Amino acid sequence: MKQVETFLRVRYKDTDQMGLVYYANYFVWFEVGRAEFLRSLGMSYKSLEQSEIFLPVIEAYCEYKYPARYDDELRVVTTLKMLQEVRLGFHYDIFKVDKVDNEDILLVSGETMHAFVNKKGRPLVLRKQNPFLWRMLKEFSLETVD
Repeated sequence: MKQVETFLRVRYKDTDQMGLVYYANYFVWFEVGRAEFLRSLGMSYKSLEQSEIFLPVIEAYCEYKYPARYDDELRVVTTLKMLQEVRLGFHYDIFKVDKVDNEDILLVSGETMHAFVNKKGRPLVLRKQNPFLWRMLKEFSLETVD
């Protein structure tokens, strides 16, 4: 199982009037984790799109446990949870980094599901469109359905 860790810091603009991170920002950080996961495999969203493979989000879920606040350091852990010929799913855990007690606090867990589509938005079978990418992702997926 491959996990990619990405670190970031909560900016003031990420918070709401109560001083807590606005709930939708966690989905932005999921995207950051997802992009870094792909980058760790030697590819990027840009290179996928240049190959005419697009990954729109078709489902998104987030369970909020504790809020993050301004200037918190966060650790986003991204895992490729599921791979099918026409879609893939990622799992994310976002932790508040605790450098004092060395026990990071789980703030949110979530998932996103993505379809493989072409430039016109039509589904494509990744195994046929890009066999190399299919094999690479298959190697790192927790669950693969052929």
